[in-house]
This record gives sequence, C-alpha cells and structure tokens, in this order.
Amino acid sequence: MSTSDSRPVIGVIGGSGIYDIEGLTDKRWQKVTSPFGDPSDDLLFGTLDGQPMVFLPRHGRGHRIAPSDINFRANIDALKRSGVTDVISVSAVGSLREDLTPGTFVIVDQFIDRTFAREKSFFGTGLVAHVSMAHPVCNRLGRHLEAAARDCDIRVVSGGTYLVMEGPQFSSLAESRLYRSWGCDVIGMTNMPEAKLAREAELCYASVAMVTDFDCWHPDHDAVTVEAIISVLLSNADKARGMLKKAAPEIQSDTAAPACGCRSALQHALITAPDARDPELLKRLDAVAGRVLTA
Repeated sequence: MSTSDSRPVIGVIGGSGIYDIEGLTDKRWQKVTSPFGDPSDDLLFGTLDGQPMVFLPRHGRGHRIAPSDINFRANIDALKRSGVTDVISVSAVGSLREDLTPGTFVIVDQFIDRTFAREKSFFGTGLVAHVSMAHPVCNRLGRHLEAAARDCDIRVVSGGTYLVMEGPQFSSLAESRLYRSWGCDVIGMTNMPEAKLAREAELCYASVAMVTDFDCWHPDHDAVTVEAIISVLLSNADKARGMLKKAAPEIQSDTAAPACGCRSALQHALITAPDARDPELLKRLDAVAGRVLTA
C-alpha cells in the first residue's frame, strides 16, 4: 500500500471484542512478514468509504494471545510496512474513577508503564536511539476521535492516564488503591509498549480506552457478573465501529497530517555513530527507521 500522496492511511489495532471492522470493502486478510517475528495475526486490508484501512486484531482472531505474549514489535513493524501512517488503538479497560462508568470512552493522553516482561524498543546494542515520550499520543489524531465519538453520542472523556499492568492476572486491592492515589484514570494490559514502539516507528498513535467495569477498588466490583461485562464489551465494540467510520474521512482529509511531529520522532533520536552501527540491526530497521537511515 503506497503512501506517496502523503495522505493518512489508518491502521486500527483492535482489542477485546473487536476482531474485525464492519463496513470494509475489498477485504483481504494478508500475512505480513516482519524481521521481529510474527504479528498477532494476518492483517485485514480494505477500504472504508473509499479510504484505505488496515486492521490488526491485537490478540489474534479468537482472542488466543495473552497480553504478555503479544509481539508488539512485530505488530507495529507490520503496520508500518503496510503503509500505515496513523494508528488507532482500541482496548478494553477497567475504571479507576467513580465518574468513568462502564460504557465510557477515554481518549488517553498519558500512560504509566508497569509492564516488565516485554520487548520495549526496536533499538538496542548496535544502534541506540532515544525518542521523547513526554506526550505519548498524537493529539491531532485524538481530537478527530473525540469529535467522532461525540457525533455518535458516545459518552467520551478527553484526556486520561492509562496504567498499563503486566497481567494476565488483575490487580490486587492494594494495587488498585495505589494506582488511584497516583491519579490514574483507567487500567489495562496492552497499550505499552505499543505506544512507545509506534513513536519509534514515527507513526501517529491514539488510544481509545473503552471502560467495561470498575477495577477492584470499587465497592461494587465483586457484584459485577461476567455476563454484564461481556454485555458492555460488545456494546463498546459496536460503538467503536461507529466512531471509526465517522472519524475515518476526517483523518483522511486532515491537511496537517504530513507535518505532524510524530512523523519525525527519530529526527534527532539516533545516538550511535554511523560507522559503529550494527549492519544486521540496520536491516531489521528498514521499515521502522528507513526514513532517517537512508537520509
């Protein structure tokens, strides 16, 4: 898929409950090979109202991959190789705030990364790079998603801190209370290191956190049934599809996209001297960092 016309190409990473995108035409599932291993699944290519779109189920079709076993590097690399410029991450989360009730969408703008068992960078020995994560999401992309959610009458909150835990177990009560004391708003298991890798790959990245229930700090947590959570999960998935359909043409026509700072995140990030760089690592980074490596 070509991006030579500089127009955005949307890639959607679907979380729990979102395993495809309704309304896509000219659909085809295609295996995309990555030097970082296998992505979670084949990628679904298609068009939505004439706009190219690429979809990747984060946990694989059938939800077969646990959070800690997701190959985040392969997922992001495969999207970049497929011509994607703008990544919309959609994921189910628990709420850490009384006012963020089930069914609320949070357009996340900050993360606290508590994961510890995942590969978190494309770079390393042989080519060191440091990108800024002070503002870990693309605000331009987030604004489009917020507007689309409001147009779809979805209860949406702009801004919020997502605590990313390792999993697969949920939090203890003490942990849940700790995260609330830190000012976190929602909790989940999948947006890190996904957001870090998207930044390294110079992709615009926005996170839509869909609240399914309250985390265990809430006094009513133990009374929530699995059936109730699944009902909210499915309802959220339907709302998310409507939001994506509404947002897609606005993202596609955004004339500010080519100049977005996310797309030049590596401009001053490479530290290793050119003559000291590992040739084998350079080969693996042809998609992620090709813009700066061939400049």
